[in-house]
Amino acid sequence: MNITGRLTGDAQVHKLKDDRQVVNFSVAVNDSYKTKQGERVEQTAFFDCSYWISPNVAKILTKGTLVELTGRVSVRAWTDMDGKARAGLNFHTSNIKLHSGGKRTETVQATMTTQNSKVTAQGTEDDLPF
Repeated sequence: MNITGRLTGDAQVHKLKDDRQVVNFSVAVNDSYKTKQGERVEQTAFFDCSYWISPNVAKILTKGTLVELTGRVSVRAWTDMDGKARAGLNFHTSNIKLHSGGKRTETVQATMTTQNSKVTAQGTEDDLPF
């Protein structure tokens, strides 16, 4: 399954007792539709996401970044401190594609541009990697 949305906050890396690390973040996914009466209805779904492959990705997953995620959804239910039943959507992420936004996007783009310049400086214009 794929979802596309914006991060609601900076990603956090959590270290587990067995020394594994997980990156946790939340994504807001907007949707809209028209009713039979022609009214536009907008809805936002929030997904709590986890990414287990590399903790380094947390550096670029910052609030406001538009991401496209591939993975699977699970539902969790719990009772809060006031005794109210609660439910949430978890997205177990297997692939992350960055689109735009966030606080560190310019830094990441600058780093990528610098790296690309080094690659193209070594070869001729005919040897471009794309």
